[in-house]
Amino acid sequence: METTTLKGTNFFRNVFFIASFLFCIALFAQDATQEEKGVFKFESSEVDYGTIAHNADGVGAFKFKNVGNAPIIISNVKGSCDCTVPTKPDHAIMPGENAESGVKYETDRIGAFSKTVTVTSNASEGTVILKIKGKVLPDDSTTPSGK
Repeated sequence: METTTLKGTNFFRNVFFIASFLFCIALFAQDATQEEKGVFKFESSEVDYGTIAHNADGVGAFKFKNVGNAPIIISNVKGSCDCTVPTKPDHAIMPGENAESGVKYETDRIGAFSKTVTVTSNASEGTVILKIKGKVLPDDSTTPSGK
């Protein structure tokens, strides 16, 4: 009878050891896959146009660097409205590489604006929301009189 109890105890020890070993392997495997990501580091997450003239050039850019250890592939960039037209790099951004995502605001609309650009990628952040803001001034309708 003692032999059966001893065999049962060894069996449970072995099962516990194997389960613990597999659990540790799974944890290390997760850490390794999480570390293999690109990471955005933006110079600024906001483009401030300040005050600009009506129908001025509304081109801006979000400059960034991949500070991760895997390439970043931007799959989509989307403006919050039709007046905000973003662009994305057409290639993978390698670790340590600088790049930019462009944005053009249609300055035919007068007044203050605040819009967003959503960037979707394989980077650690997945989705990043960037902002643009500014104020489009109306045309100067006063002209000097007399001549």
